[in-house]
Amino acid sequence: MSTVRARVWRFKIEKAKAGAEAVQAVEIGQGPLPVSLAAMVNINALACDLRKTVDQHVREHEIRLLLSYIVGNQGKGPLGVEYPALDSSAGHIKRFVSECTGLGVMSAASQALFDWTPKTDGLGSFDNYATLPGKSAGAYTKTGVRPDLLYDLAAGPVAGEARGRRRDAKEMLPPGKGTPEQKQRLAKLAQWSVDHGDHAYFMSWVWLGVGGVYVDIFLPDGSAALTGLKTGWIDEPGDDAKPWQFRVPRPDPRRAESPEPEGDLVVTAPLPEFSGEGVATRAAISRVAPAAEAAMDRAFSREEHQLGTLAGVPVRGRWIRGDVLGVARHEVLLGVLGERIEVDRRAQRERLATLATDRLDTFLDGRLLTVVHPIDDPPPTWDRISAELLEQS
Repeated sequence: MSTVRARVWRFKIEKAKAGAEAVQAVEIGQGPLPVSLAAMVNINALACDLRKTVDQHVREHEIRLLLSYIVGNQGKGPLGVEYPALDSSAGHIKRFVSECTGLGVMSAASQALFDWTPKTDGLGSFDNYATLPGKSAGAYTKTGVRPDLLYDLAAGPVAGEARGRRRDAKEMLPPGKGTPEQKQRLAKLAQWSVDHGDHAYFMSWVWLGVGGVYVDIFLPDGSAALTGLKTGWIDEPGDDAKPWQFRVPRPDPRRAESPEPEGDLVVTAPLPEFSGEGVATRAAISRVAPAAEAAMDRAFSREEHQLGTLAGVPVRGRWIRGDVLGVARHEVLLGVLGERIEVDRRAQRERLATLATDRLDTFLDGRLLTVVHPIDDPPPTWDRISAELLEQS
């Protein structure tokens, strides 16, 4: 299992009658945070518009591209980047790899940070959907910025904002109290949260450079869904006696701000129109599941090769090599289950956090299974994959 150097901040929003007025943040600490490369690939494997045709060959090419630039580690080493290749790539390739890594690290890091529990009447705790696609988003139609993902948790919906950026400096985590870009984004998200009934959210800001992969994670104070933060991985506590704060600029009421078409990698699905908050938000989330299930049905039917069965459910898929830049370092098994099965989410999280070299890097979210292994090692057998996923001895 690989790690990323993570720095965690806790922030709170100061509100006035007109909305968010200021944001104040303190550093909790930093350290090596376990990150699963399989989890990173998993969230990116369906980072597309589910309303359109999910082209199997396009998905495979994008996974090959991501695995060619990002270098995992089966031991306790840090997640790396083929930075000379990234630095010499075209601008759109740089943005693609950076955004994919940002999205993947946010999702993978959340599993190491929180002990989230799945709902019993709907989507699991790591089923991630961007249900914020502008005008069609129903309960999320308000103007302004929109976060990337929506985590459907038993404690309530949590929005996730992912950013991935290259950094040329030798010091990978920017020194001081946040960059101007981070402050600007936090200010916009703070206002979005207030506008949507104090909606819970968090933000990750991933940096890619010669030093590897680093991440700043910003967590809001007082959110029920973000309690239970795990801090055992922190080896350098922050100085909470020196907070930094900044004011939230008020928008010009004479100008209507439309949702930002930033081209982020998101999973979207058609949603009905609702009015109000709370119940409408939950109803909007519930309507995403059928679209996701339909996409999984299509993906399952297109795969011809059956890998095996998992808890009696057939799994189809194939191995994909990250060889766009030449010799591959990793290959990933991308599998689709015929239907959902019950898995021990806590055991999966604990497995991901062990950093043990004798465990497979596997991740199962909903009906999508990913397994990453070094190309120099023989591919794991299906019996071994199945045993680890189901925690069989």
